[in-house]
Amino acid sequence: MLAISDKRLTERAYEMADEARHKFPCPTAPNAAQELDKIVADHPWIAHAFIFDKPTGTIVRSQGSKMSDPESRAEGVKLQNEVQLWFSIEAESLLEKVRKMQHKGDKPYFAFSYPASKGDKHPAYQNVLIFPIDAAAKDRITLGGICFDSGYLQHEFFPGALNSIMADTEADASRDSSHPKIGMMLHQYRDYEPMAASLGWDGGEPEVERKMEGAFPDLVMAIKYQGTTIQAITQRFLRTSYITLGCISLLLISGLYFTYRSVNKAMELAKLKSDIVSNVSHELRTPLSLIRLYAETLELGRIPDDAKQLEYYRIIRKESERLTALINNILDFSRIEAGKKEYEFRDTDLSSLVRSTLDAYRYQIEQNGFTYEEYITDELPPVRIDREAMARSLLNLVNNAIKYSNQDKYLAVSLYRSNGSVKLDVVDHGIGIPRAEQHKIFDKFYRVCDPLCHENKGSGLGLSLVQHIVQAHGGEVSVESTPGKGSKFSITLPLHAAIKSAEGSKPANQEVHTVGA
Repeated sequence: MLAISDKRLTERAYEMADEARHKFPCPTAPNAAQELDKIVADHPWIAHAFIFDKPTGTIVRSQGSKMSDPESRAEGVKLQNEVQLWFSIEAESLLEKVRKMQHKGDKPYFAFSYPASKGDKHPAYQNVLIFPIDAAAKDRITLGGICFDSGYLQHEFFPGALNSIMADTEADASRDSSHPKIGMMLHQYRDYEPMAASLGWDGGEPEVERKMEGAFPDLVMAIKYQGTTIQAITQRFLRTSYITLGCISLLLISGLYFTYRSVNKAMELAKLKSDIVSNVSHELRTPLSLIRLYAETLELGRIPDDAKQLEYYRIIRKESERLTALINNILDFSRIEAGKKEYEFRDTDLSSLVRSTLDAYRYQIEQNGFTYEEYITDELPPVRIDREAMARSLLNLVNNAIKYSNQDKYLAVSLYRSNGSVKLDVVDHGIGIPRAEQHKIFDKFYRVCDPLCHENKGSGLGLSLVQHIVQAHGGEVSVESTPGKGSKFSITLPLHAAIKSAEGSKPANQEVHTVGA
């Protein structure tokens, strides 16, 4: 911006000088001095004008309105003496230089400056533009020159030009209202007192400076932001960039973390599903193998003893029931996942249901060598439940107790009334569940990380189905467990069911509900 501003100031100065340069007379003209006086009079911004001609000498004319000032007259005399002395030696090389510039199409000006004393501790800036005179003969060593009035430069030319540059800059930057405004000023080389400044200059140290190279040598142009500094802007930009970069990095890390978790969970789920297929296949194979074995034995007539045959029939029936329970679990899970699981709620004697369910499973309990205790109260009002679903929940809990008990084989089932609800407890002395995993065991496919768990094949769906069934009844299931000492699973059902009787075509004592997963 400083370079562009320097160029604009120089171009403006050359335009003004062109107006006077083309009027300069030939030094041999009889009225050359009068013509020079007229040029000075017509251009008030010219303090002095001169013509140097090597054969005839130097003519200097000064602004008439300032001839009453002794300092201005002394300045004119000093300029004439210096021009005569300097040009007598350098005129030929200077003339060749400016003519080369003119031949190339550039402005044919050579500029220099000198301090002019005006009775102040800061000398006024004075600059001179030297040029060839078009009216002079080509073989004569003749140069013309004009000296800008220092007061005009300081009070009119420089402030006006700087404010014009600032106006153009602010118009370009008007789209970004948050960007700070700037100010510019000029000072003489080695003198840091501002000689002229734009309206936006608020004092202080400039941020960037540039020594001017065109029409105004030995002047320095300076620029700064209003109310801030480049360093402050840079720090704010860096701070904003670092915060933005940090947020983006955090988002990327979060994205990678959640992607990793999602992929990891998907891989775990795929592995669990693979394990489920393997476990279910094993679970299906075992009862089917037993059924086939005992059925073939009976078919071949190898068991003549009626009591033994009855025992084999009982085993076939129990294994069939076990197979049915497993298939029902898988079908229930499939319906729950699809949101199509239906429950038939009806008023039920829960005590009778629990007894009959356990009696049907008692052979399995005794065959596994369990000490079995039963505490079922008969003083319970009817409870609105789905009989088959609730029986399957109880069997899932009992089956878990059998599968995950090691040496201390104990099983107790309790049904009693507690604080306006009915509680069904299944207690065992099995391997127990660590506290950190107790909230996970009701998740589908989840199995506790215990060697005994992996020795016993299973689908990992039992407890998940229990929780879904109990919640569909408006109740809740909980667990209390100590590793190595056993577990207690509790189903709590409300006595006054939250599920209202269905209206319409359904009988008053039966309700069918579709419950999603």
